[in-house]
Amino acid sequence: MSAPTALVVDDQAQMVSIVAFALETQGFACLTAATAEQAWEILTRRQVDIVVLDIMLPGASGIELCERIRATGTTPVILLTAKSSTDDRIAGLLAGADDYLTKPFSPRELALRAQAVHRRTQAGAEAGLVTNGPLVIDTRRHRATWNGRLLRISDIELRLLTALARHKGEVVTWAGLLNEVWFTESDAGGREMVKTTVYRLRQRLDTDGRPLIVTVRGVGYLMPDQDAP
Repeated sequence: MSAPTALVVDDQAQMVSIVAFALETQGFACLTAATAEQAWEILTRRQVDIVVLDIMLPGASGIELCERIRATGTTPVILLTAKSSTDDRIAGLLAGADDYLTKPFSPRELALRAQAVHRRTQAGAEAGLVTNGPLVIDTRRHRATWNGRLLRISDIELRLLTALARHKGEVVTWAGLLNEVWFTESDAGGREMVKTTVYRLRQRLDTDGRPLIVTVRGVGYLMPDQDAP
């Protein structure tokens, strides 16, 4: 089996070397780019399994590149940012990022997070079909449809949708979603990630006005059984 490919995007050569080395220790083959434009050129020519992307880039920002990646596909994205405010983290998640790290960070933690994101993506691709009425999630092909219409959602949004669909008609707690979607039991920033991803998913879903994700205040979320009378 060939090594998964990571694209590292940062305009600081030293940071690129640090990140690429850390990823290579976890089995990734690395491509590099110094700008969003260079990164996009690579993405149009090469198969990339994950993008590790700095927000502060010359020219187009990492946020803009993340939005462009997400508008055209589901390649996982981890954002690196020197900004630590909640607004900046939310902006990254709203752009479609799967995870983020604030500088300075542990290169080993970054590599392990990249490995975990890639593993989740691969696991989702092998699991098969999950259905709920008009909703059909094909995790082998990494896509979801509603009444046969393709839903344009990101990898993390697809995993969240799948987790709720697997438990249709049941309340899934915050902790349950963090464990099943992000593979973590830590609540540090976890609720913010869940809330932001649910918000973004609701904005992108076109389900003919039928509620697909219901908030259960103080507990978690519920996907109604679409087959129930």
